Amino acid sequence: MLTRHLLLSLCALFCAVPAHAACEDAPARRVNWYACAKPGAMLNGADLREAVLERADLSSASLVGALLDGADFGRGSLAGADLSQARLSKARLVGARLEGGHFDGAKLDAARLERAQAAQASFPEANLSAANAYQADFTKADFTGATLDGVRLEQATLDAAVLRNASLNNANLLRASLENALLAGARLRGARLDGADLSNADLSGADLSNASLVGAILDGTRLDGARLDSTIWTDRRRCRPGAIGTCE
Repeated sequence: MLTRHLLLSLCALFCAVPAHAACEDAPARRVNWYACAKPGAMLNGADLREAVLERADLSSASLVGALLDGADFGRGSLAGADLSQARLSKARLVGARLEGGHFDGAKLDAARLERAQAAQASFPEANLSAANAYQADFTKADFTGATLDGVRLEQATLDAAVLRNASLNNANLLRASLENALLAGARLRGARLDGADLSNADLSGADLSNASLVGAILDGTRLDGARLDSTIWTDRRRCRPGAIGTCE
């Protein structure tokens, strides 16, 4: 009986502790770099699929073309890192520090970015389809030409973000903040923008067909040439089919 109690006590102490992080291990699939400090590391093209990188510091690291599908960066730092053309499908970046990071052409489809801090990060031509970025901060981030179809950006901050020619079809932007955002030429067909703040945003030439803007703030918003075909307006009116620039 004493032995059993001892085993239970030891399990309570150690069973929930993450496996030992081997910070000196070479980059490899499923490597465990939990809380490891590797700022400025050169990891271009590295295979880090399903790696444990939670709380790790990879700030200013170079991960160009790296394979990071399914990796866990939760609460880690990739601030200033270069992940251009990297693959991060289904990666977990919950609460991660991504400020000033470069994700040009990266694949982040179905990635988890809830509450990530990504101010001034760049995502041009990146794929974030079906990603979850609930309450994430993308202030002044660059999403030029990016694909964000079906993305969840509910309550996210995108103030002064650049989304020129980005695809946000069926995106969830409920109560998101997009003050001074540039969305010229963006595709927002079927997007949910209910309660969003679009003050002084530029939506000229954007496609908002079948989108919902119930309760959205449009103070100073530019809609020149925007398609409002069957869009649900701020006051719940449905714009006429073929409406351009003005909800009629």
